[in-house]
Amino acid sequence: MQGIIDWIVRLMEILGAPGVGIAILLENLFPPIPSEVVLPLAGFTIAQGSLNMVSTFIWATAGSVVGAFILYGLGAWLGAARLRKIADWMWLVEAQDVTKALNWFDKYGSASVFFGRLIPGVRSLISIPAGIDRMNLFKFGLWTLLGSGIWNALLIYLGYILGDQYTKVEGYVNQYSNVIYALILIILVAVLIYLIVRHNKRKNAPDFPADTGDWEQVPER
Repeated sequence: MQGIIDWIVRLMEILGAPGVGIAILLENLFPPIPSEVVLPLAGFTIAQGSLNMVSTFIWATAGSVVGAFILYGLGAWLGAARLRKIADWMWLVEAQDVTKALNWFDKYGSASVFFGRLIPGVRSLISIPAGIDRMNLFKFGLWTLLGSGIWNALLIYLGYILGDQYTKVEGYVNQYSNVIYALILIILVAVLIYLIVRHNKRKNAPDFPADTGDWEQVPER
C-alpha cells in the first residue's frame, strides 16, 4: 500500500489535480488502487495548499466517469447473447436467468448505478451490467456522475479536515464496506440456495415444466 501512496504522491507532484483524475480512472479499472486511499490523500494535499479543492474534485469525478464508461463498453461488448451462452454452460444457471436479471435492471438500473457508485468493490463493477443491458448512455452518465460526485466529495473532504490523519478514512470505509459485503454475501447465499432447490426439483421431476422466463420483455441486445 505504501508503494501505491508513493506513486500517487509523485503523480500529484508532477501533474497536480489531473494526476488525481488519472489515479481515479485507474482505480476504476484496477481495484488494487483504492479510492479510499487516493482521495483522502488528495484532500490532505489540498489542506497543505498544494492542490485546489474545486479542480481536484472535477478531475477526480471526470476520472470516475471515464473509467465507468470504459467498463460500460466492456459490458456492451460482452452483451446479453454471449452472457446467455455462458449461463447455459454454467451449473445451476440458465439463459432465462440472464433475461430476468436484465428485466430487473431495466426497472431498477438507474438506482443500481447511483447507489452502486457509493459501494466500494461494487462502484466499478456496476458499470458492466449497465453495459450488458445497453442502458441509455445519458442516463448512465448522469447517475454515474451524481454517485461518483458524492463519493469523491466526501472522501476528499474527509482527507482535508483530518489533515495528516487522512489514513483514518480508509479504516472508516473498510468498516462501512464490511457491513455492505455481509449483506451482499447473505443475498448471494440466498440466491444460491434458490438455484440449488430449483435444480433439484427439476432433476427429481422430469415432467416438471421448465421456467422459460419472460423473453419478450427485454429485446435481444
